[in-house]
Amino acid sequence: MGPLLPNGFIPFEWDSIIAIIIGIAFGFVLESSGFSSSRKLAGVFYGYDFAVLKVFFTAAAVSVIGIYYMDYLGYLDITQLYIHPTYLWGAIIGGVIMGVGFVAGGFCPGTSLCAVAIGKLDAWVYVFGIMIGVFLFSELFPLFEPIYDGYFLGNITLIDSFGWNPYWIIFIFAIIAVVSFVIADIIRKRVKKVFYE
Repeated sequence: MGPLLPNGFIPFEWDSIIAIIIGIAFGFVLESSGFSSSRKLAGVFYGYDFAVLKVFFTAAAVSVIGIYYMDYLGYLDITQLYIHPTYLWGAIIGGVIMGVGFVAGGFCPGTSLCAVAIGKLDAWVYVFGIMIGVFLFSELFPLFEPIYDGYFLGNITLIDSFGWNPYWIIFIFAIIAVVSFVIADIIRKRVKKVFYE
């Protein structure tokens, strides 16, 4: 199942069940953290709530530090990890579409499903919109394919792109995260002062 588990410790047949359990646990944590609220999620863009920014920055920092630390200790071979291929135009255009959808609807795809699970009507509308978008994209794929496959850069990372030492990138990323948290708190306090006093 994972690099820390010896071969055969968990039978292959259990992979789907374990994935479902992890998914339920993840959804529970999202809901408990308030991430099924479109107001909380959209708060990042309006400056009154930066919980999403802090959670995802923290998750990214902890993950990358943990991965490289386990690689350093010999528990994990980082060269064996899958790197998703980069298609630059698809990433840019998809990022813009998702960003606009995030601001307009107040959800990202994952949090929208979390909100659907607890019966929020706005999330149902959002997910229905996602399904329409997926359907149109699949039906018109020959038209979008040049953009979808455009500017293929391969399975690259920032480390590959710049040729930097990975530990320096992790250090810089951690500094950026801390600075972002400080700036986010300053912005939140100013927005709160303007609109709530």
